[in-house]
Amino acid sequence: MRTAFNVNGKPVSVDVEARLTLADCLRHNLGLTGTHVGCEHGVCGACTVIVDGQAVRSCLMLAVQTDGADVQTVESLSTGDALSPLQASFRRHHALQCGFCTPGMLMTAHALLIAEPDADEERIREALSGNLCRCTGYIGIIEAVLEARAAYPKRGKGRTP
Repeated sequence: MRTAFNVNGKPVSVDVEARLTLADCLRHNLGLTGTHVGCEHGVCGACTVIVDGQAVRSCLMLAVQTDGADVQTVESLSTGDALSPLQASFRRHHALQCGFCTPGMLMTAHALLIAEPDADEERIREALSGNLCRCTGYIGIIEAVLEARAAYPKRGKGRTP
């Protein structure tokens, strides 16, 4: 099946089998290997990407479901060699070790901070509760997201994301 969507602001069109997951399409068809596949059951969060503004598990979504959608992967966060403020905050707070869960953590946090730039610690913990990390613990990750809030524009009252 042919599906066309935007990935990181660029239009793509790919021929895929109807059963191909978005994660596999991103990695194998489009060469965007920042999206990691862990459990393949939507439990670990390593494959999290943003589709039309919502954090989703790309291992549970079919590539054909993104037809006409906007997809953001971890590769969209930085420009060239410069880290995004969120990535830089993760680095400062030692919020990664092996790095396997990091792309999913970053994309979940990014989606949260776009929608809720003033998210408090409790809300950040809740949003990240579906992302599993076996190396770092979560203190550095939470501290990194709290610090990165300053880089996200605040919304006026009554405006929706």
